Amino acid sequence: MRRRLTLLVAATTCLVLLAFLVPLAVLLRDAAADRAAVAATADIQGLVSLVGTTDAAGLGLAADQVGAMGGRPVTVFLPDGSALGTPSERTAGVELATRGESLTVAGPEGREILVAVQGRPDGTAVIRTFVPDAELTRGVYRSWLVLAGLGVALLLLGLVVADRLARSLVAPISELSSVSLRLAGAELTARARPSGPPELRAVATALNHLAARIQELLREEREQLADLSHRLRTPLTSLRLESESLTDPEEAARITNRIDAVERAVTGLIRQARRRGATEAGTGGPVGAEAVCDAAEVVRDRVAFWSVLAEDTGRTLTVDLADRPLPVRLPADELAAVLDALLGNVFAHTPDGVGFSVTCVPMVGGGALLTVADAGPGLPSAVLDPAALVERGASAGGSTGLGLDIARRAARDSGGQLELASGIGGGARVALTLGPPTRSPAHPPA
Repeated sequence: MRRRLTLLVAATTCLVLLAFLVPLAVLLRDAAADRAAVAATADIQGLVSLVGTTDAAGLGLAADQVGAMGGRPVTVFLPDGSALGTPSERTAGVELATRGESLTVAGPEGREILVAVQGRPDGTAVIRTFVPDAELTRGVYRSWLVLAGLGVALLLLGLVVADRLARSLVAPISELSSVSLRLAGAELTARARPSGPPELRAVATALNHLAARIQELLREEREQLADLSHRLRTPLTSLRLESESLTDPEEAARITNRIDAVERAVTGLIRQARRRGATEAGTGGPVGAEAVCDAAEVVRDRVAFWSVLAEDTGRTLTVDLADRPLPVRLPADELAAVLDALLGNVFAHTPDGVGFSVTCVPMVGGGALLTVADAGPGLPSAVLDPAALVERGASAGGSTGLGLDIARRAARDSGGQLELASGIGGGARVALTLGPPTRSPAHPPA
């Protein structure tokens, strides 16, 4: 934008200078020519009174003197055809002037000035002088150089002013762009400094108001999430008390384990909301800090929890886990919530007795590949694009449509992605690539 504004001012200045300097240059040229012609005419006007009163010898001497003083040839053509003064040919202009008309004839080498003198008894005499082009354009080229220098100086001055003006406009716009990018990068504390023209100051103020409003809305959302999670603790506590009153120890232990899982999920939501709030406020820990967990251990723990329900519903569970730690760039509670959402979909959308498998293997370059596949009816036939099922709130099975979106966002936050496809032998297959930590942890993740 700065370059375009400078070019615009340069083009406008050039047009104005051309419209002003070109006519002025032509005027200077014509004025110099007219000045030389007037001076030559004034020189030969002194001979007019001598033509009718002085003899030929005196008239020739006077013509020579006038020519020598003016530096131009002066010739007097008498009616009898004789010529006095500087020798010169009898041109067509001289013949025309003998009719009693004074005139100026422009030629290829200069101007011929002819003055007709009447009153002689033998006819009309003609006084002729010649002004060469060098005299007609004397000082013109120097004046043109001065004008050209003035034009260049004005153009440079205009460019300097245009650059200052463009800088005053571009600097606030660049700052607004920088602040917008920082806000897009979740740095919600970024603010623009209102500067520049009133319109840009208004935009900066509106951007700051928008950032403040986004912070306020996110803070309200986190508070509502924390409040909702906290409210769930009361019914969970009631369920725990009821489970402890069961007479069957195995049933009481099974219900208690499930209550513990729900409490962990609720606690994870609260911690996640606080962690995001602290990060947006700029107090989320040192720069570059990231959450890391051992994907193999988290998957092993959650599979052990869901294996009890799989046994109760007659499902065959196949597990393939790495025998070494698999650090990934994701908190343990978020990875547990992802696996719970995917396994919950298996139990919710496939009939009892349908088997499923869970694999978590290392990837080349670090990270892990988590796959959940089942032998159920597969993806809905009405869904042509499997990616449409991952959209938040989209569900072809009557559920909330949040499980796959949770998994997709978790994979994206870790630097990976989610793939949804049909299995080789039927059923559905969900594969998550989980990125490795950007820095190796000091201690293996627990």
